[in-house]
Amino acid sequence: MIRYALICDRDHEFEGWFAASVDFDDQSARGLVECPVCASKAVRKAIMAPAVAGMKTHTQDPSPAQTRAMMMHAMQRVRQHVEENFDDVGDAFAKEARAIHEGRAEERGIYGQATAVEVRDLVEDGVPVAPLPPDPPKKTELN
Repeated sequence: MIRYALICDRDHEFEGWFAASVDFDDQSARGLVECPVCASKAVRKAIMAPAVAGMKTHTQDPSPAQTRAMMMHAMQRVRQHVEENFDDVGDAFAKEARAIHEGRAEERGIYGQATAVEVRDLVEDGVPVAPLPPDPPKKTELN
């Protein structure tokens, strides 16, 4: 199998796997290759670095402490992104999320607080919700 980095005319990047190098050209010519994002059939191969056999780099897996630190950093970045780019609706989260879902309020990213019962009701009604990662621990709380 050959993996190609592909790009459509709207600059969406994705991968395609083909049995042989001529298969991409054949399938593309027949209109069988399309962008999974926008369904454009104007797809071409993107520039990519070749995988060279025998050039393995020897790296150690991160320690559990390093893994934990990386996860905490990633969660902190997610929380920071939400706080900087979404509207904080406080304890009106459930009401506002439902209004957005039903089209009664402007479509936008929000965050806030909700009770366990409110969250359960939102999920049961098909309203997409996800918990926000917790605040990072304060330095005084770390070992």
